[in-house]
Amino acid sequence: MSETPVKEQSTAAFYGQAVASFAIAMVATAVGIFRLEADAWVRAFLAIAVLYLVTSSFTLAKVIRDRQEAGRIVSRVDQARLEKLLAEHDPFAERI
Repeated sequence: MSETPVKEQSTAAFYGQAVASFAIAMVATAVGIFRLEADAWVRAFLAIAVLYLVTSSFTLAKVIRDRQEAGRIVSRVDQARLEKLLAEHDPFAERI
């Protein structure tokens, strides 16, 4: 049988960079909206729009990841079935 691939994991530095980048982007956007010279309702609308965009982005990323993981599982099951068939097949066995 084939070897099971090691699950890929990101490094702590990559995780930290991603978290820091997200935090900086959110803070910069919040400061920009807060300092915008517009009515309070316009700033509130922009803040809600940013929060909606962020939550939608997280949801989309999760759905894409889940689909990729499901595809990997189906592929691994199909591969295991094929390997079992090949292991059981004896080309030199007498055919009846």
